[in-house]
Amino acid sequence: MIILGIDPGLATLGYGVIEADNQNRRLIQFGTLTTPAGQPMPQRLRAIYQGMNQLMDIYNPDDVAFEELFFSKNITTGIAVSHARGVALLAVVQRTENLYEYTPMQIKQAVTGYGGADKHQMQQMVKMLLKMKDIARPDDAADALAVALTHANSMNMKKLFKIQ
Repeated sequence: MIILGIDPGLATLGYGVIEADNQNRRLIQFGTLTTPAGQPMPQRLRAIYQGMNQLMDIYNPDDVAFEELFFSKNITTGIAVSHARGVALLAVVQRTENLYEYTPMQIKQAVTGYGGADKHQMQQMVKMLLKMKDIARPDDAADALAVALTHANSMNMKKLFKIQ
């Protein structure tokens, strides 16, 4: 099964693609879609939409898993990220209904076994689980790989995480 993990963002949207076969996990690719800060919002959203369509074309994932948005401080940034997430969801749902989402705490728990894990612990576990030589960079791509791993580890219960 090919899983595309997404860490939503307007300036930087992280993606990670893995293959999950029973208990085996294999890294396929990771990276980011970026949009320049000075560009008008509609053009940035179009770039994300087009980039997501390219990812769907290239990897043809069986399932797509998103990190659920969590805002604690800056609501203005949160709204912009929500726009980006919405456009990414639109691009994906036009191709598949297999959309899932996980909270940051669920991702930490699934990858490290501890819901309060810090970023460094997460990155080290992603590196280890996917047998990578180096930690995935940038952080957004590493986060997206963690989302994909979380989904792979949740296969028996994936219906609970389906985006409705």
